[in-house]
Amino acid sequence: MGQPVSLAGKVVAITGGARGIGKATATAFLDRGAAVVIGDLDDELAGKTAVELSARPGARVTGLPLDVTDRDSFARFFDAADAAFDAPVDVLVNNAGIMPTGHYVDEADRMTDRQLEVNVQGVLTGSKLAVRRFLTRGRGHLVNIASLAGLTGYPGLATYCATKHAVVGFTEALWGELRDTPIGVSAVMPAVVHTELSAGANIPRSMERLTVVDPEDVAEAVVDAVIHDRPKVVVPKSAGVMVASLSLLPTRAKFAVGRWLKLDVMFTESDPRARARYHQRIAVEEQPS
Repeated sequence: MGQPVSLAGKVVAITGGARGIGKATATAFLDRGAAVVIGDLDDELAGKTAVELSARPGARVTGLPLDVTDRDSFARFFDAADAAFDAPVDVLVNNAGIMPTGHYVDEADRMTDRQLEVNVQGVLTGSKLAVRRFLTRGRGHLVNIASLAGLTGYPGLATYCATKHAVVGFTEALWGELRDTPIGVSAVMPAVVHTELSAGANIPRSMERLTVVDPEDVAEAVVDAVIHDRPKVVVPKSAGVMVASLSLLPTRAKFAVGRWLKLDVMFTESDPRARARYHQRIAVEEQPS
């Protein structure tokens, strides 16, 4: 690990940046003197978020439309991001993702496909486009937002777990391919985050301290990963220790402990009203405009 990197004057592009973790991450980078390009499928909200954040002293931020499932849209986003501040993107944060909950057998086929398109294909597309540009310039950093769900399996999140396992494995492999280059690659793996994504989750009170974080906590971890070139970051660290410990157990024993801790019902017995609002939004967003 080399010297810490200064973010002053860097251009950071964030997918799914209009709300939640993305918005908090944009704020954190702005506070370090970086210019930020927010990309979001909801281009109106991206613009509003950019206007809101631009009120911060010295902030340079813009919002752009982005459909991470469309390669051409992603390429246009990069071109527009490069032009926004007359400087190329130095950091890409692949943050866009969706997390419907419920039993896998009840999940609509289209929603299964949509998670793969957004959570996996979107990351793959953004990573390839970014790394090719970074290699041409001889600098850059890629951050892929994964999840603790990429390290273990949670009932009620079967497809989501599959997508995040893919992101973790992909990011580690890509780091290995680029380890002898000036390009940084990081996977940030948060536990349950206080955002709309996890609204209504049935978190056991005894486990809140270990499993629940704020978007700002994840944002600080993303910034730290770039500044210190960290390949993997778990947020919070205590949750990583818990998952690592459970992973040492045989599957039956691991799930027995999870049942005792009530981790098995976090997403199978969620608040139906809160989840319905979120599910309705992501169902609307997947429809062609």
